[in-house]
Amino acid sequence: MSDRSLPDIPRYSAASRVLHWIVAILVFLTWPLGLMIGFVKDEVKLDFYFVHESLGFLILWVMLLRVGVRLYRRAPPIGGPALERIAAHSVHGLLYLFLIIMPVSGFLATNAHGFPLQWFGLVPIWSPIGKSPDIAPTFSAIHEWSAWIILALVALHMLAVIFHHLIRRDATLYRIL
Repeated sequence: MSDRSLPDIPRYSAASRVLHWIVAILVFLTWPLGLMIGFVKDEVKLDFYFVHESLGFLILWVMLLRVGVRLYRRAPPIGGPALERIAAHSVHGLLYLFLIIMPVSGFLATNAHGFPLQWFGLVPIWSPIGKSPDIAPTFSAIHEWSAWIILALVALHMLAVIFHHLIRRDATLYRIL
């Protein structure tokens, strides 16, 4: 779909739109992969961890870039009733927050459990804490709770998309396409 065929509405910047969809794809790959780790055979478990951790670390860097773009290029104004605007801002803000908390806590949990990150098997990532078995369960719990919070926020986000696109039939979805 070209820009010319989209409704004439204020849209997110091209960089914001691209980064949004990159993060969405990465989350839809990383989240189920992390969930599956508990169900795979032990001989492939480390492979699942390796891919999950590498993708999660990538999400962190894309999210930091996304925050930078968002600070540089403000989001287009949100229309609608005040309660909807507050809900939209809240869900977006919490998504940004937890999409940073989750990979950071996962990275720190992995390090604290004594497994330094080798990003995609190519780049060794310095561990800010090293093996720390006393705090590893805390980081793991933060990571796990963040996963479920992100799932709930993504569900709310998608329900809002469905509401606006199929029920209200407004152009909200086109802001990010």
